[in-house]
Amino acid sequence: MAMYSLGILFGPVLGPICGGFIAQRAGWHWDFWVVFIAGTLLSSCIFIFNRETNPIVLIDRKTAKLKGDMNRPELQNAYTHRHDASTLKRSYVLSRGMYRPLKLLFTSPIVFLLSLYVSFCFGLLFLLFTTITQVYIQQYGWAPELCGLAYLGVGLGFFIGIIFVARTSDATIIRLTKRNNGVYEPEMRLPTCAFFGFLIPISFFWYGWATEKKAHWIVPIIGLLPFGFGMMGVFAPIQTYLIDSFPQYAASAIAGMTAIRCLFGAVLPLGAPSMYDVLGLGWGNSLLGFVAVGMIPFPALIYKYGGYIRKKWPVNL
Repeated sequence: MAMYSLGILFGPVLGPICGGFIAQRAGWHWDFWVVFIAGTLLSSCIFIFNRETNPIVLIDRKTAKLKGDMNRPELQNAYTHRHDASTLKRSYVLSRGMYRPLKLLFTSPIVFLLSLYVSFCFGLLFLLFTTITQVYIQQYGWAPELCGLAYLGVGLGFFIGIIFVARTSDATIIRLTKRNNGVYEPEMRLPTCAFFGFLIPISFFWYGWATEKKAHWIVPIIGLLPFGFGMMGVFAPIQTYLIDSFPQYAASAIAGMTAIRCLFGAVLPLGAPSMYDVLGLGWGNSLLGFVAVGMIPFPALIYKYGGYIRKKWPVNL
């Protein structure tokens, strides 16, 4: 899960670095061509080499094969009556697949609160990125193709974060499981989120006032590192928690969070120019930092009450 999260978060860092050089050397059209070519190749590999992992589908396939091999058309499995895809119209299956993530998102307090927190952090990432190019061209006199290198501060934070999360996540779960008499609970994924959550606003105060006071160019870049570190420490455990909390519908839970996350990533940056024009880089980023501080308790609340909510108000899908 940490490696999967790195791919999602490191893309917005790698894109500006490569895109700046491609646009300046080959023309801006090639930014889109490179994305198209890479996306086509990767999608083709996924389609060819990925294999089905859903246990219900695998058991249904095995049952269908055994029916033919053993000449026993009445053969059934444990999921036949609960999930008989052969009797359902494809349109119904498709509509249910599109409806289920929305139902999870808006009827489960767990999914909604954690999705809101992750989405806000994701929106902050793109909102922050709207200032970097302008700052390093206008204040520090960098060439446009070099401005993407300023994103390496966030990228380094992501890289350090994935190492830290990978080394501490399972160890934390083992320790908490032993403390809970050997019983694992999905909420054990979340205790470290509060620590990582504190790092996100630190970056906004640091980066905002470093650029406002026109500190040396390396100072704002270093200030972006805690944001990347904190984002990785928040994003990976929350995604894993949703998978553990809704094992049969993990894809739907992740899809619901992804939808609102991308919405925040698209909408929040639209207000950046007006906000920074009024407040400046210092107070504009400080405002975002204060809001990020206010959202830190979300994972802590789910850690404390998530198990009770899951058992008291299960989502009927």
